[in-house]
Amino acid sequence: MTGRLLIAVLFAVLLHPQVWAQDRQVSGRVTSQDDGTPVPGVNVVVEGTTRGTTTDVNGNYTIQLGPNENTLVFSFVGFKPAVIQVDSRSVIDVALESDITSLDEVVVIGYGEQRERDLTSSITTVTTEEIVKTPTAQAMQALQGKVAGLQIVSNGSPGDAPTVRLRGIGSYIQGTGTEEIDTEPLYVVDGMFFDNIDFLNTADIKSISVLKDASAAAIFGVRASNGVVLIETKSGNYNQAAQISYSGYYGVQRAQNVLKMANAEQFTAMANESGVPGEALNILNAMQRYGRSRVNPNVPDVNTDWYKEVLRVAPIQNHSLDISGGSDRATYLVGGSYFGQEGILDMKNDYERFNLRTRVDYRANDWLNIGANLNLSNAQKNSPDNAVWNQTYYAVPIMPVIDEQNVNAFPERWANAQDLGYRAGQNPFPTMRYNTDFMRIRKILSNFYAEIQIIPDKLSFKSTYNAAYTFLNQREVDLPYFIGDNFNRNVATINKKDETWVNQIWDNVLTYTNSFGLHNVTGMLGTSFRDESFQMLRARGTDLVSTDIKAWYLSNARNIDVNQVKDDGLRQYGISYFARIAYNFNDRYLVYGTIRADGSNKYQQTWGYFPSVGLGWVVSEEPFMEGVGGIDFLKLRASWGQLGNDKIPASDGANTTQTINTAFNDTMFTGTKTTNTFSFLEWELTEETNFGLTSELLGSRLSVEADYFIRDTKNAAIIFDPPLGQDDVLRPQGVIRNSGFELALNWQDELANGLTYSIGVNMATLKNEVRDLYGQPYLNHGQAEFRQRSYVGEPIYSFYGWEVVGVYQNNEEIQADPIAL
Repeated sequence: MTGRLLIAVLFAVLLHPQVWAQDRQVSGRVTSQDDGTPVPGVNVVVEGTTRGTTTDVNGNYTIQLGPNENTLVFSFVGFKPAVIQVDSRSVIDVALESDITSLDEVVVIGYGEQRERDLTSSITTVTTEEIVKTPTAQAMQALQGKVAGLQIVSNGSPGDAPTVRLRGIGSYIQGTGTEEIDTEPLYVVDGMFFDNIDFLNTADIKSISVLKDASAAAIFGVRASNGVVLIETKSGNYNQAAQISYSGYYGVQRAQNVLKMANAEQFTAMANESGVPGEALNILNAMQRYGRSRVNPNVPDVNTDWYKEVLRVAPIQNHSLDISGGSDRATYLVGGSYFGQEGILDMKNDYERFNLRTRVDYRANDWLNIGANLNLSNAQKNSPDNAVWNQTYYAVPIMPVIDEQNVNAFPERWANAQDLGYRAGQNPFPTMRYNTDFMRIRKILSNFYAEIQIIPDKLSFKSTYNAAYTFLNQREVDLPYFIGDNFNRNVATINKKDETWVNQIWDNVLTYTNSFGLHNVTGMLGTSFRDESFQMLRARGTDLVSTDIKAWYLSNARNIDVNQVKDDGLRQYGISYFARIAYNFNDRYLVYGTIRADGSNKYQQTWGYFPSVGLGWVVSEEPFMEGVGGIDFLKLRASWGQLGNDKIPASDGANTTQTINTAFNDTMFTGTKTTNTFSFLEWELTEETNFGLTSELLGSRLSVEADYFIRDTKNAAIIFDPPLGQDDVLRPQGVIRNSGFELALNWQDELANGLTYSIGVNMATLKNEVRDLYGQPYLNHGQAEFRQRSYVGEPIYSFYGWEVVGVYQNNEEIQADPIAL
């Protein structure tokens, strides 16, 4: 037995070096730790040798290890190297951690992506981490103060989108009649064009990129003259287990900086000192009706703070829940959100929105990717009657909200200033309680795409279909009330309006990317077809059979105002062709160019051609910058581009004829009236030159973005008053210039305890100037009481009126002024 054991031990000792002398095969897959996507081209090297391999298009690799070799090194540009001990394993999957600086990050541009360090245009990107910090119903409201040159003004009411202007106003807002020209930027959500994004939940947004200059926006053609806001929504990640995410908040809104009005004692003093007998008499009437104050018997026993009465503390809340994840071939995201907000004006004044969203991306095989994105939005809004603000301003503090002595009033005994001697009722509460403006808003956004890798990592083709449906249902109801003479409404009225918008876009894009030594080229060719249609039906009914909410329908109105019935619609369509080339030599010299041809049936000028070019010089990559301390990255940029503008009204294009009725000798005759003047429009042309600087300093802790721009709007549609008293028409003869300087500074650093912080500041200047009005001395805007005028050499819409130089202090000053006499 002992002999057999000894033989076995000797055999094992002799066999041991032969076993370990054999080569081993190790395989696996390399993915990105950020999103789980496979990383092709990763270098896999046996440590201490030059022997290695690279991962294929799916991130897979296979490598042989020799005797005594037990460590693999994985490395790739943009990722931190990974050193892995093999031990006895034969399959090793690796997730690489990103090592990308802000300049290496990829930003979304029109119909593609580009590294930030390669940009020659003025583009600012805001990520979801910054967006969700601002609790708001509107995504653009969250950008306030974060983008230099972007002006955002809240419209106040719940659900109302803010006014957004990028680098000033380039068109005359007021056209002929009462229509206004849209000066908002173009919103592109996952490839679909929108005029506003009030349906989006901020928690669903991955990033927002603001394309500020013409070179960046020119690829979108005639829709982009006021700038472009690109929005990318969130999606799931590859190789991620199901992840449930919730975000939400609840808060309250309180009016700030409320106008301080005179109280009853101050108002009484003002009335008595005015020298107007009627004002003093109104004070006496108030004291007779409501009694005298015990504190000051010369003041009525009423002291109403009307702003306090009409305002309220209003809640606001948002809740978002989604489930996301993915396998090695597919990603998914399904989520829903609720947003609710009440307005600070104490009436039917609120907004609610419920969204459902789903997104799926699928790798069908090595050369085909497909995906779909669906967003359903169902909202309802009660809009306030803004006349209340004016009525509150003029309401007198010596009158209560409710007057029990007003026994003839109904449905409630609201106080009436006419009972005190004033000409108007001056009580805002009837307007607040008996007016309803309700709107239901339903929107559907759908996106479907297929992407084919013709030559892996070099040539791809992507076809995308976007469809957006908007259904608006509005109902305005004014209920009857009686407060006093000339302060009443006799019958209930209803205004009903239904609108349907259907927008479709089909994009087809061919993209080529390749590198030849130090030369890097990306080229793109594409075509886009768009079809936009609109239908509207509106009617007005009076004298509802009942004031109950169940009767608020046109069928319950005893009278239909035929002059207020309108059935309207339109369809506009067009096709566009576009191309882009981006060239990079040794990460040092950059060239960028685009061209877009837009065709439309909207104007007499059917086609418009809009080019752009951009140049960049990365100075910090030059040999003479070696050893220069404090400058980590420095790039100089210059760009030029032209854009069209299709947001001005469609051109009439022909003489117009209308039917008229007139009486002769007490007999009504029907005839026709033909005008021989009509609007003839071309594309408004926006031409912009931009000079910029991008840099990172002091160990990349300080980033600097600076831009100077000159933007000229040519062929601007302006109102022209033909001779002989004919109707006003639009002519493409105006010229408007906007110029300015923008600066953004950001500092980010890490403290000793590992805590990171960032500080940012930005500023912008803007000079607006009217340069041509087709020979006219000026153009009027606004109302007669608040007149605005546009003069050549002055800013557009300048306020026009008397300049106040002082206030007369006594009669002697009046007598001494010859103008006053």
